[in-house]
This record gives sequence, C-alpha cells and structure tokens, in this order.
Amino acid sequence: MSPSVAVVTDSTAYLGAEATGRWNITVVPVQVILGDREIDDVTPFDAGLLAHALKDRSPILTSRPAPERFADAYRRAAANGATAIVSVHLSGALSGTADSARLAAREAPVPVEVVDSGSIAMGLGFAVLAAAGAAVSGAPAAEVADVARRRAAAASTFFYVETLDYLRHGGRIGRVAGLLGSALSIKPLLRMADGEIGVLEKVRTGSRALARLEDLAVEAAGDQPVDVAVQHLMAAERAEALTKGLTARLPRLVRMWVTEIGPVLGAHVGPGMLGVTVAPAAVT
Repeated sequence: MSPSVAVVTDSTAYLGAEATGRWNITVVPVQVILGDREIDDVTPFDAGLLAHALKDRSPILTSRPAPERFADAYRRAAANGATAIVSVHLSGALSGTADSARLAAREAPVPVEVVDSGSIAMGLGFAVLAAAGAAVSGAPAAEVADVARRRAAAASTFFYVETLDYLRHGGRIGRVAGLLGSALSIKPLLRMADGEIGVLEKVRTGSRALARLEDLAVEAAGDQPVDVAVQHLMAAERAEALTKGLTARLPRLVRMWVTEIGPVLGAHVGPGMLGVTVAPAAVT
C-alpha cells in the first residue's frame, strides 16, 4: 500500500532510480539546454556531451521545471491515493524550482506543502529520503515536511571545483570570489550555507583539496552515526579515493552513497567537481 502522504522532489537530488523506486518518490526533472538541445536532468547521462559543451564554452542554460510539470506530478499522486503531498526541492537561492512547485500547489487536488531544503544534490537527497521514510511510517504531512527540513538543516555539504568560472558565469557565486580564485590559481573548497554557495577555503593543489574534503567530512560527522554521500562530475578516481578514506575514518558510518551528478549541476560546477555530504543518520 502506498503512503497517504506522497513525496515529490526535483532531479537535482540525484537519488537514482533504485532509491526513488524503493521509497515511492516522484522526481520532476529540471532542464538543461546545450546549444539547440533541451534535455531533462537525468542520470545516467551523456557525460561526453556535457564535457564537450563545457570545453568549447558552448552556451549552457538551465531551466526550472514549468509549474505544469509539478501539477501533473501532483495530479498523479492524488489519483494514486495520496491525501497530501510534501514537495522537497533545491535551495530557492539557487533556483526558482520551489517557486514553480508552489504555483502548481495552488491548484493541486490535495494539499501540498513545499519545502525549500536550502541545499542541493545529496544535501537535498538525504532530506527527501527522510521525508519518504516518515511518509511510509504513516506520519502526517506536517511531520513529513518537518522531518525533511530538520535533516536538510543538519546536513553539511562541502565540495571542490577545478575553477570558479562556471559558478561565476552562472551567477551562483560572487564575482569577486571567482576572480580571486582564478587570479591566484587556487583550488577552491566551497560549502552550502544558508541556502547559498560560499567559498570555505582555498588550497593550492587538487590532492590537498581531496585531503581537506576528507578532514571536513570527518569533522562534520563527529562521533554520531552518519550517512555520507560522495558526489562527483567526471572524477571517478578521486571519488573512489575519497570514499575509501572516509570509510576507513568513520567508524559510525551507516551508509555510503557514491553518485555522479547530472547535467544541471554539472553545467555550473564543471568537470572535476568532487563533493561530500554528511548527514546524521537520525535527526531528533
């Protein structure tokens, strides 16, 4: 039997088909426009196509889902027996996706509560999984939404990019920070804070960035049970090394996720991105 509260999210959670199917999560894709091609943000995707566009500096645009795509998802959920919907999305400071969801919610056949996670990728994904777990357990919509908000707030997300240029060009980070990073040939470490992307540290080499990501994740985990996600774009070897290091150093690791992000985030961070999200295994 499906839970009476349905959980909807957008594709930038990058949870994968196995997890979304298992937990009955509906995913509404964000769009990316590569030249004259508009594609949905799904994984796995043609990484070569994105890499070619990024290398050639071809125009790459991202577009939030139209409200009608959310409306369709909400109608389907209601038709399948949902009496309420919790719709959890990437940070409103980075995208208008949550706004599209709110517009669709006004005309939905059942009540919809839209949650701005203030995060992205598995910072969003862990919040969605927590919401889905609460929904399956029979929690009411208000509690499901609260669980999502609390887990999103408790998670820490850090990531490394080869250059700040992609974020700067996409308007996702301050221009001054981008110019400093480029001018000094420094490898920036970034974090999600208050729904936005900010520069945390600047290191000289990619190997040092990898070591600092590991240290930051261990510090964020502390001595509590945690779920951890390692996320990358065309950096599988580095992701594997980070995964091995964290697995060895986190004795209370509950579950490790390793995922490659899709084209929407990829367009803004560029090849070589490596990130880690740490979330308490249970939020109280």
